[in-house]
Amino acid sequence: MTLSRRALLGSALVTAGGAAAIGFAAARVAPLTADAASPDSGSGAEDVISPFGAHQAGVATPQQRYATFVAADLAAQDAALLRRLLADVSDTVVAIVHGEETPPSPLYPDDAVTPTDYATGLSPSRLTVTTGVGPRVFDLPGISRERPRRLRPLPEFTGDHLDPRWGGGDLLFQICADDPQVVSAAMRALRARMPGYAVIRWTQTGFLTPPKGGGTPRNMFGQKDGTSNPRVGTAQFDDAVWSLPDEPSWFRGGTYLVFRKIRMMTAKWDLTARDEQDAVMGRRRTDGSPLTGKTEFDEPDFEAATAGGEPVIEPDAHIRRAHGVPMLRRSYNYDYGLLTAMAGGSPDPLEHPEDHPHAPGTEEHHHGGHGKLDVGLLFCAYGNDPDRQFIAAQKRLAEQDRLNEFIQHTGSAIFAILPGFGEGGYAGDTLV
Repeated sequence: MTLSRRALLGSALVTAGGAAAIGFAAARVAPLTADAASPDSGSGAEDVISPFGAHQAGVATPQQRYATFVAADLAAQDAALLRRLLADVSDTVVAIVHGEETPPSPLYPDDAVTPTDYATGLSPSRLTVTTGVGPRVFDLPGISRERPRRLRPLPEFTGDHLDPRWGGGDLLFQICADDPQVVSAAMRALRARMPGYAVIRWTQTGFLTPPKGGGTPRNMFGQKDGTSNPRVGTAQFDDAVWSLPDEPSWFRGGTYLVFRKIRMMTAKWDLTARDEQDAVMGRRRTDGSPLTGKTEFDEPDFEAATAGGEPVIEPDAHIRRAHGVPMLRRSYNYDYGLLTAMAGGSPDPLEHPEDHPHAPGTEEHHHGGHGKLDVGLLFCAYGNDPDRQFIAAQKRLAEQDRLNEFIQHTGSAIFAILPGFGEGGYAGDTLV
């Protein structure tokens, strides 16, 4: 059955309450003057990423600087209401990525929600919103489409310390842009569509800044992150990311996203000598080159040995354990500081803030609260076969990876990223 978004929205239930809808009105009407413009500002068509196509935007899109991930659980266990929500969200996305005001929400009486001007006048800043669904969606009454063949909860990995507050979900919205206020405004616009349909389960917010002049960005350990990614537009990328031929026909053009919140113990890392850091990773922190190479993109030589016969890249080095698994890593750094600790909890599931090396003769001292810091990586792995990609790689890493001494996996989720859609359609129009 094919219905327009407008027809679907007109049949939606009216529900009281909720958050204000917002808009990006006039975002491209008047360009900034030379005096007002910054090197990162823009107001032209290059700031707009089309939401239409065989694949959703936000996967093959060059990575933006800021991201918010919003997972939600369906409040209404009905396929028809899921259809209305997905259509409403897509209608909203189409508007805001073009710098336009959000459409009226069918959830509220006339004039009940007034756009706030929170993002009015701002460039869309290459905003993308990417929608995915979790495993439980396919248990909804009325969902007749076959479940994607590889969509199922992730297994438990050795060493995981998962917090249930930061995992799972029926729906995912990945919101990315080059302006954090635009990301925040887009999240606010989507939140306003949820009452009566879905309840937010968790959110995570991250950032990523490429080096001046371009290149691979660095994570919170100072290491270049994403060196081995397949290049967009190549057969290697398509073969690793987009859905395989044996998937249900409605899922053609989709992919899978494995999301992991990885806390990094930065104090312990910072007290580790640089040569040791390089040995842990199998790469030089300075330029990202493998220990057997000279430049970042040199292939590591796992057969190379020292004069004493020891492998140059040690058996438990991170790149050796992770090597040979093609998938797209589109991750973001996060820094929540002491937010969790100040709220009465702890980001450290093991609670060993003093477990780090000290120089000989170090006097007793206060540790300054670094054990309560919640900083790290929002790891995002896109691929068409989680079993052979992320899961296979993570099992190897969990078994033997020196990096495990410095990280904690505290959040986890998997989603089927819906195929793209065309004008007049919506994300999920092949599903419901």
